[in-house]
Amino acid sequence: MDIMTSIGLVAGVVVIATMMLLGGDLHMFISEHAMIIIFGGSTAATMIRFPLSTLIHGLPLGAKFAFTMSRLSAHDLVDELARIAEIARKQGPVGLEKVETDEPFLAKGIRYVADGYDLDFIRDNLERDRDNFLMHLDEGSKIYRAIGDCAPAFGMVGTLIGMVQMFANMTDPSKLGPFMATALLATLYGALVANLFCIPIADKLHGKLLDEETNRTLIIDGILMIRDSKSPTLVREMLLAYLPEKHRHAEGEPVPA
Repeated sequence: MDIMTSIGLVAGVVVIATMMLLGGDLHMFISEHAMIIIFGGSTAATMIRFPLSTLIHGLPLGAKFAFTMSRLSAHDLVDELARIAEIARKQGPVGLEKVETDEPFLAKGIRYVADGYDLDFIRDNLERDRDNFLMHLDEGSKIYRAIGDCAPAFGMVGTLIGMVQMFANMTDPSKLGPFMATALLATLYGALVANLFCIPIADKLHGKLLDEETNRTLIIDGILMIRDSKSPTLVREMLLAYLPEKHRHAEGEPVPA
């Protein structure tokens, strides 16, 4: 689980709720009209912007990866692939049938090698799998960013509607307060939805997309070298190029100047 996402959201909610409670109670910050304009308007605009298939794939995948971490880091993957290369060198492809890993994409590559598929088949299938996954993750990022862009705009729309209603009822002072509250709460809801939830999640997904692209490309190269019967040492050295210089050496091992 990506604990930073959860901590950030909880901390943001606590800060906002605390500020609300210091000035009264939470009930005064609840407005059905403001919720309708923010959530209804943002949802409608997002549906116009994206096809249904993109929404079906992007929204749940984005929500899942915003709150989860990759099972293995890039450095762990290098170690894991070197270990698998050692097994393949000693026992041949048949020995890989008993290898277990927590990374599904890596497990798929291992299965391809163990089943004896040729190099081009493995490369094409893994690259296609990687590209499809990254496409859906990118769609999720774009959807959440789109909602984040729409929410403040519809907050302004709600404010304008509330102001029009307020000025249209200037002769009835009892209606001025509720209409003004609706106008202000629409702006508040739009700002919170955009800046506390949607835009941060979109940025988080973009960062994870870059990490997943590196990790999956690293796995593909490692699997292809294992299929080509490269030595474990060569596999490790080739894959270390994917890591930043300071992460290429084990703890306690001197880093070359």
